Amino acid sequence: MIGARLNPGESLGDRILKVDHAGEHGAVNIYRGQLLVARLTATDHCREIAGMRAHEERHRAIFADELSRRGLRRCRSYWLCGAGGLLLGLATGLLGGSAIAATTAAVERVVLRHLDEQLATLSSDQAATMAIKAIIDDERQHHDLSLCRIDGDTLLVRAITRLVETSTEAVIWLGMKL
Repeated sequence: MIGARLNPGESLGDRILKVDHAGEHGAVNIYRGQLLVARLTATDHCREIAGMRAHEERHRAIFADELSRRGLRRCRSYWLCGAGGLLLGLATGLLGGSAIAATTAAVERVVLRHLDEQLATLSSDQAATMAIKAIIDDERQHHDLSLCRIDGDTLLVRAITRLVETSTEAVIWLGMKL
């Protein structure tokens, strides 16, 4: 959060909402890509993936509504998050159920940490706080459910976890700077 580059007239809450909106767009596309491929590689995960995607679509709408209410444009990283999310979803979907679960667990671990930091930082921006609180339980549920779906601590799971956590942190950092 510290070191965010704010545009003229933009508050820290504005910037955070923009980045969170872009992140939710990325999450929707991770699940979109996974669902496309999981129909072949992990059919037992499809209903779960579709449910998580529906949650993320609702989260994206919550942030979009708040951006609209504030008269703000979306984050410059919005399309990058979408494209990156789709590629990540397709790739991890090809690797099967454990890779799908490891991806969700890793993304949500980073997201939950950032949401907690945001809530601590944004105590004076009630609308931003309410938007964040509206999604946090779903994100925690995605994380916890996915942890249960990982098939052991394999090299593949460790590699995906490291790659996804690092990529998620990088995208958040970039969004805060754009």
